[in-house]
Amino acid sequence: MTAASSRPRPATASADLSEYFERVRQQGMGPLWKAMGELMPTTPKPREVPYQWRWADIRDLVYESSKVVRVEDAVRRVLMLLNPGLPPEQAAVTQTLYAGIQIILPGEVAPAHRHTPNALRFVMEGEGAFTTVEGEKTILRKGDVVTTPNWTWHDHGNESKGPVVWLDALDIPLVNALSGMFYEDYPQKTHPVRDAANSSQRTYGRALRPTGETRASNYSPILNYTYASAREALESMPSTAWSPTEGRVIEYINPLTGGPILPTMDAFLQQVDPGMDLKACRQSASRIVMGVEGEGTLEVEDQRFRWKPFDVMVVPAWAKHRVVPSGRTPAILFSYTNAPVMRALSLYRETVV
Repeated sequence: MTAASSRPRPATASADLSEYFERVRQQGMGPLWKAMGELMPTTPKPREVPYQWRWADIRDLVYESSKVVRVEDAVRRVLMLLNPGLPPEQAAVTQTLYAGIQIILPGEVAPAHRHTPNALRFVMEGEGAFTTVEGEKTILRKGDVVTTPNWTWHDHGNESKGPVVWLDALDIPLVNALSGMFYEDYPQKTHPVRDAANSSQRTYGRALRPTGETRASNYSPILNYTYASAREALESMPSTAWSPTEGRVIEYINPLTGGPILPTMDAFLQQVDPGMDLKACRQSASRIVMGVEGEGTLEVEDQRFRWKPFDVMVVPAWAKHRVVPSGRTPAILFSYTNAPVMRALSLYRETVV
C-alpha cells in the first residue's frame, strides 16, 4: 500500500459526517475547512456598521442624564454610543474603539481614578470645566482635545457657571479583547495639582523639549491641544499640502516622536472647503468622525449621512468613504482611528477608490 492510499479518507455519508463532527465538537475542536471563509475573508469584514448619532436627537438625553444620576454615583456621567452591529455588552462604537458623551455640571467633580485604556476628549459645548492628569490641570474650552494616557491619574471638575459636554474616545474594546484591563480609584476625590495650569502645552507645544527629557515617549506629553491653535494650523496650510482624499487635514501628534497622540489612537482635524471634490478612499483602520463646524455629507459605501455640528458617525474598517461639503462655509470635522495599532501590527492599508 502506498503512502497516499494509506491516508484515512473522510466519510462521505451525511450521517457519518454528522456523527464525526459531533465527536470533534465534544473534544473542544472544530474543522478549519468549514470556517476558512469566515476566518480569512479576502478583505476586512468588520462587525461594526456605518451609523450616525445626530446631536439634535441626542442632546436633550445627554443633558437629562444630569438629572437622572449624580456624578458621585455615576463616577463618570456618560451616555455611550453603541454601534448596532455589535453586541450591546461590548460597549463599543467599533470593534476596537469606544465613544461616549459626558456632561459635568457647575460645582461637580468626577472623582479621580486611573485605568489601562487610553483616552482623549473633544470639548463640544461649554467651557470652564477642567481636567487634571498626573497633577497637571487644564481648563477646557470648546474644540480642545485633551489626552489621558494609559494608567495616569485623572479627574474632572467644573468651576464655570454652566454645563460642559465633551466626546470621550477610548480604546476600551481593544484593551478588553487583549485581557489588559486594570482599574483603580484614587484614595481621595481629587488628585493633587502639582504643575502650573497647561504647563505641558507651554513646554512642549512649540516643537521644543527640555534637555535630558526622560519621560515615556509612547504617548504625547501635551495634555491639551487647543482648538484655536489647531484651526490656525488648518487655515495656514499651503495648498501643496492638501490631501486629495481629506482636503486640509492635520494630525494631533506626539512632539517627542512625531508619531500619534496616543499609542493606540490617532486624531485629526479636517477642513473641506466649499467646492472641494475629494476622492473616496478605503483604510483598514476604523474611524469615528464628528462634525465641528459647517455641514456636509459623509458618504460611507452606499449610505449618505447628512451631518451638522457634533453629529457622530462611524466609518467601519475598509469602508469606501469621502466627505462632501455643503453651504458656503468650510466643513470642519474631528476624527480618531485605531491606525496606530494596525501599523504596529503591519496590518494597515489604504487605497484611493
